[in-house]
Amino acid sequence: MAPRKGYQKGFTRAASLLSPQIRKAGESRGFAVTRLLTHWPEIAGEDIAAMSRPVEVTYGRGGGFGATLCLLTTGANAPLLEMQKEKLREKVNATYGYNAISRIRITQTHATGFAEGQADFAHRKAKAQPTKPDPAIARAAHEQAEGVHDDTLRHALETLAQNVLLKSKRQKGPPL
Repeated sequence: MAPRKGYQKGFTRAASLLSPQIRKAGESRGFAVTRLLTHWPEIAGEDIAAMSRPVEVTYGRGGGFGATLCLLTTGANAPLLEMQKEKLREKVNATYGYNAISRIRITQTHATGFAEGQADFAHRKAKAQPTKPDPAIARAAHEQAEGVHDDTLRHALETLAQNVLLKSKRQKGPPL
């Protein structure tokens, strides 16, 4: 008997034919993976975001509706996250307005150590502005934005002018 060939006489699974269309329909309905990455603390909540990070969103082989969200966490936080998986799935799906995520998979890593496994779950806050700028720079920035009537725009222009003047002062360096 001859060995069986890897094809089935021109037949293809319907799921594999529809997979690109289903993925395209999911993207058109607002399912953007980047939203999960950029707004994770708002979506999951500060407590969950402090102990986890979304790593990837994958579709099943069949290309059906619903995707799997993979979360990275440390070993100590994995049981806590496991208990909140269903609540978290509801929060993520509420963000998208439909059942975009059908499963959540938790992947554990060590907090420090292996290069691939180093996880930093602390979401950094923006750097604070210097408290008191140089009076000469503040005065020059105020003069630049003096003719603007809108308070919000004037304040933004003053801040911009201060930053530009401070940067140019730094680049020139101290007088010799």
